[in-house]
Amino acid sequence: MLLFAAVPVLATASVYVLAPGDTDASGAGPDLSAAYRAQAAEETEDAEGAKDWAEQAGSSASYKVLGSLPPGLAAPGRKDLAQQLVASAENSTLDWRSAYAYIEDIGDGQGYTAGVIGFCTGTHDLLTLVEGYTKAHPDNGLARYLPALRAVDGTDSHEGLDPGFPAAWRAEAEVPAFRAAQDTARDRVYFDPAVRLAKLDGLGALGQFVYYDAMVFHGPGTDPTSFYGLRERALEKAASPTGGGSERTYLNAFLDLREAAMRTRHPGIDTTRVDTAQRRFLNDGNLELRTPLEWQVYGETFKVP
Repeated sequence: MLLFAAVPVLATASVYVLAPGDTDASGAGPDLSAAYRAQAAEETEDAEGAKDWAEQAGSSASYKVLGSLPPGLAAPGRKDLAQQLVASAENSTLDWRSAYAYIEDIGDGQGYTAGVIGFCTGTHDLLTLVEGYTKAHPDNGLARYLPALRAVDGTDSHEGLDPGFPAAWRAEAEVPAFRAAQDTARDRVYFDPAVRLAKLDGLGALGQFVYYDAMVFHGPGTDPTSFYGLRERALEKAASPTGGGSERTYLNAFLDLREAAMRTRHPGIDTTRVDTAQRRFLNDGNLELRTPLEWQVYGETFKVP
């Protein structure tokens, strides 16, 4: 189990690896394009490294361990709670389903940010989403933008997308099949890997959410300010529960590193999604995210009964 838990931070094996040149030192956020290309390569079995990782994961005893554990954050009601918590920080709402139609350039150097988990035109995940959706639904309203999406992938450019792409995205978000496609992509790239790894690290529902929110915000990379890099550094500071450590001590170490990483990438950033939300639950000893919950993000109070 410990060997498997280390796999995602190995540069030759992980499907979420960022090449050394992909780290963005400008503070505009990580360049995730290489990570998503690697994941797409795994799906098409074009990259031997990605295939090797998938085979190791599928044949290891880790899945037997996971199968013996409670569903945790993956249970339907708990998963909805996780989406509410993320939406409070990403969209200032608990109505996370309202984000299917969201699209905006937020000035982070990654082009348009859109959809239920913030897919970006500059980080390959939005392109992968639209390509997969178009295979299943060729006549969708976004298909005509595929050449432009391929051209701007890895950049912050809007060339070929303006002025019509935002309106086309919002219109397609009314289609149930496109909402389902967004959910599937969110789970594959962010939710499922984060929750699985948190369980292998011995973390309860709060720790699973801490990993998931970090995966969403920092991206699935291995540089020091991306998710796998943060986890690796946290394990150097404190043992995980699987390694015999205290869950609270380990999560405090992870959150300390995460806040520092947020400020490194975005000096002056509001870190309340950690300070007055996740850290509050941790200080309260609510390691299983029991409801009712109350937290603050950006000065706004949210409650789940």
